[in-house]
Amino acid sequence: MLHALKTIPNYFKSLENEDKNFEIRKFDRPFRVGDEIVLQEWTKETQYTGKEIRRKVSYVFQNEPSMGLKPGFCILGLKTFDAE
Repeated sequence: MLHALKTIPNYFKSLENEDKNFEIRKFDRPFRVGDEIVLQEWTKETQYTGKEIRRKVSYVFQNEPSMGLKPGFCILGLKTFDAE
């Protein structure tokens, strides 16, 4: 499954540089290991900038409020396609 997600510039840059390999997101869609994520840079001022990054979901961490994760949120482990 393909998911397109808005990403603000500072997080987008960290993903682009491969310094960040995860996303914390509302679990408002059926994220699954193997899904493709298209992260699209977005700002309030300009909306979509046209820059995007593609990643593959390698792990989904959810429903663990005892571990500090708010109910209704998840952490997605992400990897580049060339890291397979």
